[in-house]
Amino acid sequence: MFKFDWKRLSMAAGLSLTLVAAGCGSSDEGSEDTSGDSSEGGESTEQMSYGEEMDYEITGIEAGAGVVAAAQTATEDYENLAGWEVSTSSSGAMATALGEAYENEEPIIVTGWTPHWKFAKYDLKYLEDPKEVFGGAEQIKTMVRTGLEEDKPNAYTLLDQFEWTAADMEEVMLNITDGAEPAEAAKTWIEENQDKVGEWTNGVEDVDGTEVELVYVNWDSEIASTNVVAEVMKQKGFDVTITPLDNGPMWESVSEGEVTGMVAAWLPATHGDLYEQHQDNLVDLGANLEGAKVGLVVPSYMEVDSIEDLKAAE
Repeated sequence: MFKFDWKRLSMAAGLSLTLVAAGCGSSDEGSEDTSGDSSEGGESTEQMSYGEEMDYEITGIEAGAGVVAAAQTATEDYENLAGWEVSTSSSGAMATALGEAYENEEPIIVTGWTPHWKFAKYDLKYLEDPKEVFGGAEQIKTMVRTGLEEDKPNAYTLLDQFEWTAADMEEVMLNITDGAEPAEAAKTWIEENQDKVGEWTNGVEDVDGTEVELVYVNWDSEIASTNVVAEVMKQKGFDVTITPLDNGPMWESVSEGEVTGMVAAWLPATHGDLYEQHQDNLVDLGANLEGAKVGLVVPSYMEVDSIEDLKAAE
């Protein structure tokens, strides 16, 4: 997605779409008169205004999250989103709203990102973004403070070698969502993936209480990744502290050398501005996860496929 003091992201446009006969309780008879598929672009009396039902609101996460900023830009760049607003809250509040809407098969649009456990739990889809407001695929990268390689080479090596897949991350996230404590979910994943963990720790010597502090933004994805890395480092003898922060302070703390680093940098879009601001004062260790994505997400039962399918508030 993701989002690291810990790696988060409103709506006012009407959406009218023709529902199939089974979905709105009509029969096939007389469908020619109400289909809404005429060459003149007529609208069916059975069309539903999703936007009106949702009060023309996109459900967002934290106000400082890149995906929220992109959603706000979308309401400006897409004429058909005139009158829509992006509500901001938290990743947890967004997930709760999504779950409640999904259970009742109600319309909802959320600011979403991959990897995220919601894609494993619910049948969801990204809305197409013809204007590419949300950008393309993203990477989640590892950033550490300058001088770490010289001061704590074993910590540097382990962080440099850390990489996994979206499926790996989502497995940990879903375990946490189902009730496991983050540290316990991390330990479970580590026990079941010793081959992968062995690649991260290759050449890393055991240490005796070397202090390490990792920061992250309080996104489900970054809670998962940071806890996994922290548990692996603890098993090598490090004394690890993990600290949740807002996006800005997370980057600032690494660039100012106050903490060891983070595995929660979403680039090039989500944290692009923060990277530009701090890149000269930290060390970029490259991607630890490829194929991350952000955008507007809806349940698959909604009859809408593109942002351009939405309609402006009336």
